[in-house]
Amino acid sequence: MWFFARDPVRDFPFELSPEPPEGSPPGPWVLHRGRKKATGSPVSIFVYDVKPGAEEQTQVAKAAFKRLKTLRHPNILAYIDGLETDKCLHVVTEAVTPLGVYLKARAEAGGLKELELSWGLHQIVKALSFLVNDCSLIHNNVCMAAVFVDRAGEWKLGGLDYMYSAQGNGGGPPRKGIPELEQYDPPELADGSGRAVREKWSADMWRLGCLIWEVFNGPLPRAAALRNPGKIPKSLVPHYCELVGANPKVRPNPARFLQNCRAPGGFMNNRFVETNLFLEEIQIKEPAEKQKFFQELSKSLDSFPEDFCRHKVLPQLLTAFEFGSAGAVVLTPLFKVGKFLNAEEYQQKIIPVVVKMFSSTDRAMRIRLLQQMEQFIQYLDEPTVNTQIFPHVVHGFLDTNPAIREQTVKSMLLLAPKLNETNLNVELMKHFARLQAKDEQGPIRCNTTVCLGKIGSYLSASTRHRVLTSAFSRATKDPFAPSRVAGVLGFAATHNLYSMNDCAHKILPVLCGLTVDPEKSVRDQAFKAIRSFLSKLESVSEDPTQLAEVEKDVHAASSPGMGGAAASWAGWAVTGVSSLTSKLIRAHPTAALAETNVPQRPAPEGLPAPAPTPVPATPTTSGPWETQEESKDTEEDSSAADRWDDEDWGSLEEAESVLAQRDDWSTGNQASRAGQASNPGHRSQESDWSSWEAEGSWEQDWQEPSPPAPPPEGTRLASEYNWGGPEPSDKGDPFAALSVHREAGAQSRRDSWGDDNWEGLETESRQAKAELARKKREERRREMEAKRAEKKAAKGPMKLGTRKLD
Repeated sequence: MWFFARDPVRDFPFELSPEPPEGSPPGPWVLHRGRKKATGSPVSIFVYDVKPGAEEQTQVAKAAFKRLKTLRHPNILAYIDGLETDKCLHVVTEAVTPLGVYLKARAEAGGLKELELSWGLHQIVKALSFLVNDCSLIHNNVCMAAVFVDRAGEWKLGGLDYMYSAQGNGGGPPRKGIPELEQYDPPELADGSGRAVREKWSADMWRLGCLIWEVFNGPLPRAAALRNPGKIPKSLVPHYCELVGANPKVRPNPARFLQNCRAPGGFMNNRFVETNLFLEEIQIKEPAEKQKFFQELSKSLDSFPEDFCRHKVLPQLLTAFEFGSAGAVVLTPLFKVGKFLNAEEYQQKIIPVVVKMFSSTDRAMRIRLLQQMEQFIQYLDEPTVNTQIFPHVVHGFLDTNPAIREQTVKSMLLLAPKLNETNLNVELMKHFARLQAKDEQGPIRCNTTVCLGKIGSYLSASTRHRVLTSAFSRATKDPFAPSRVAGVLGFAATHNLYSMNDCAHKILPVLCGLTVDPEKSVRDQAFKAIRSFLSKLESVSEDPTQLAEVEKDVHAASSPGMGGAAASWAGWAVTGVSSLTSKLIRAHPTAALAETNVPQRPAPEGLPAPAPTPVPATPTTSGPWETQEESKDTEEDSSAADRWDDEDWGSLEEAESVLAQRDDWSTGNQASRAGQASNPGHRSQESDWSSWEAEGSWEQDWQEPSPPAPPPEGTRLASEYNWGGPEPSDKGDPFAALSVHREAGAQSRRDSWGDDNWEGLETESRQAKAELARKKREERRREMEAKRAEKKAAKGPMKLGTRKLD
């Protein structure tokens, strides 16, 4: 039986890259790129080939292998794995690049900033301090060839081939035998007399001075060049001169050198070094310190290197969110760092965190996500949006905080293109109907109208026909003037989605009523929109063949390309009203937004003008539109309302019943119900918009107005009158018979948004109900007393201890 020896190199879990070695340092080792066979993760592999007759170099390589394997420090090259055979030595470390190669590549790309160089030198000095002060080891090889840089831009100290103990055990320093390395030896070693009294760190600190000179000025030609600092920063020159002084006794300890450079005004006293030092100790920091750090981090990220942000800051941010209590403060720096990632990295690292954040009950995190949605929406796919994002976002429509409701409305501009049929045409429209009808904040109602106009092109044809006209018509009767402007602009932005019949019979009558609006801004926009719709009607009237071309989008399927017009028409509304909303919310967090007077239609001749609605005499707030504050009887407990987990969202219909009990501005729904009670045969368009919560059927919410009631009995047809000449005086006014009917039906025909004072009706209704309930309770009490008296008379008094069987 034959046995074949296994090749240890072939079985090694790492393999060398076919690419040629990159900038191998002078010495016995050759640096190769490599990767782990199982995962493909990149590594660096140092290879030493054993040669006959080079036993001294082989012993040096084996000693370096052992040192690197046993020394563990964040600033020393990290050992991963190794292989030792009779023919070669393989040392696997983290993926690194020699410092000389790294500086050359960065110089071609614009050069390194002083911030990066200060932190890199800080790391090397810290590694020397660890070796000298904690391990009593002399590195004996500090130079450009012994420093490596990882993918995050962190400098690592390597080249441990010639290291020896500072305590003298194990012999003296090994012989190098390489001229390129011996030029960094201090002058006292070349003297050989031993007269110079020096500290154990003196030689390594001299070599550190040589390294600093090479970092700023390039390769060191000779030792005499150290006398000229060259391009070394002025703040570092005094400390550099201490390192390369002729007297080894005065060369500072590495720890004291760091302390001197970190002093105020020192070379290493900057925000970048402070950030790195905090990240290294973030696990032991207090939660308050972490919060402050992440809040200030965003301001500094723009000046930090890209590689540092991607490979050092980002993992710490993800860890702080996953396992810490950082909360919403990590969002701003997280999305800022996310700009440096490609699409694949963003999907792997950022998106899972974002999806998890949307399910959080932290209000601050929710509003930050909504405000910064534009930065990550492009990386979200449609299934994720519909199943994991949208169900959590819609809770914001019912939130008691106006800022969250406003940001939720704005976020729909970005989410709408990715929503499916049900979420967009059913669920979202339900919430928009409630917001436009009942939200007490005028700017939020305005933004709801603006958002509907912007996303109108994404709605299905049936939903557009059922929703848009009714929604914008309702907005034109809003007490808040900017909402009326938004309604007009909504009509104009979606003008291509209406048939010519709708333009003539539904839209133009609404717009014409706004030409006498109290606000000039509303009148101006109304006239512009009227001219636009009239020009379309006139062009079709002149050339009926254009009808198909003009109405091509009316029954077309939803198309993202159709949203461009809406964005340009109403782009101003979100910005302007958003700033107003935020100002009002900040200035009056618990007060309801004031409403301007409702636009009144001019009363026909012969009819008394309706009494104006009384307006509370409260001071007006400053802003582009005159608004007044409504005084509230009670104030909400904001601390209790701010907890999402304490709220029972339930179904949308249940939320409607709760919201209906609140005393808010939206009395339009009550007025419409009162109008229906007085005239059941007529149902206004506005009541259709808000009736979904009462009837529970979405299909009935946007139905068209009922046909007009038949004329009263005895009314003559128009053709029966003598229109050509004056009527005889004995016949009287032919319309006099109708005046009584008009006066009787004026109240029922008046819009639910009108100036009628429904407060009296509500008060009378409540008083009647209270009186009826009181009478019922009294009757019930008398009946119960009578029954008890009958039983007592029939059975007599009960004995103590007996059981009542009936």
